[in-house]
Amino acid sequence: MNVIKNISVLYTCREEGSQAEVHPIQNGAVAWSGGIIEWVGRESDLPEKFDGESVNVIDAEERMVIPGLVDCHTHLCFGGWRADEFEMRIKGRSYLDIAKAGGGILSTMNATREFSEEELLEKAEGLLSEIVKKGVTTIECKSGYGLSLDDELKQLRVYKRLRSLSRAHIVSTFLGAHTFPPEFKENRQGYIDLIINEMIPAVAKEKLADFCDIFVEESAFSIEEARMILETGKKHGLKPKLHADQLSGGGGAELAAEVGAISADHLEQISEIGIKSMAERGVIGVTLPLASLYTQQPYLNCRRLVEGGVNVAVATDFNPGSAPSYDLSLAMMLTCNHGRLTPSEVLKGATIYAAKAIGMEGWTGSIEQGKSADFAVIDSPDVNFWMYHYRGSAVDRLYLNGDYVS
Repeated sequence: MNVIKNISVLYTCREEGSQAEVHPIQNGAVAWSGGIIEWVGRESDLPEKFDGESVNVIDAEERMVIPGLVDCHTHLCFGGWRADEFEMRIKGRSYLDIAKAGGGILSTMNATREFSEEELLEKAEGLLSEIVKKGVTTIECKSGYGLSLDDELKQLRVYKRLRSLSRAHIVSTFLGAHTFPPEFKENRQGYIDLIINEMIPAVAKEKLADFCDIFVEESAFSIEEARMILETGKKHGLKPKLHADQLSGGGGAELAAEVGAISADHLEQISEIGIKSMAERGVIGVTLPLASLYTQQPYLNCRRLVEGGVNVAVATDFNPGSAPSYDLSLAMMLTCNHGRLTPSEVLKGATIYAAKAIGMEGWTGSIEQGKSADFAVIDSPDVNFWMYHYRGSAVDRLYLNGDYVS
């Protein structure tokens, strides 16, 4: 039995209530055993059975405690890096210009195809260990850099193997519809047929993913193509997700509502109709401010979504090109300053709402009885000061499945 006490404020981040309601408990305490939370409340109300000599007591030293963070949108497994594109963008070249010149996703595709599964696993495992140190205990990981049957499966098998190597909770997403590979440049329908007839059935057969994602954009897949692929994924048990309305407003948010997607991500160019549609269908909106930071594009005004009734999650979009940082706390701070959400609202967005965006809200994302004992002790008195005086993740101690990690 373990108990953590002497907490300045415990943010439980339960799902009920508005985006701003993170359900703080002043001078709180948490008790857990066998990796499962058994009791949460004020330290003064701690039951006697959690206060005996056999209990391992941990002193939070008057710091705040939050649920383990949830990064609900990453591209963790990839070959190579793209530091050259960082300089190109600084010199004024756009994301689309770089992609048309052979950079972007296709550059990473070439590197990922050259890496063996073992090489990809070693790299992804090293990155994940660093991500966990920043307070992330649950992570979603996409494919999308293979763009062939064998290479997409290779990426997803890396994630399957990572689950047995890491303490983190890992959710996998199939993103074969990231863009069109060069061998299908003149045959769009041929690649769509490959996704529908071979990739999705193979992913489902091996149970390699929970979700099917797609990049809906002028430079990628159309609404009609996306609808076809997502509906096929649903028939094979893969829940829909979308990269939507990032560089242009093409109705991606409306499509997300139509197909019953669990989330629509990016959304910088979302329409008012898109916001209304997502709110009506309960689609989570995921903001990815690190992508805006690195591509020098406008940030999503998250206040529009919240006021329109959409729950907003915060994620990193970690990838080697448009968001080469896995610092979720930085994404949270940017969402405060550019997305117009308060520190409490971004905390809920990086915990329980992010867990909802990957179907994990029953197990992670909040500090509640019966859930996994995942929480971070943050070296700050409260969430406002943490976001205001930004100095990195500020994780003092991290517990995952009830075990001390770092």
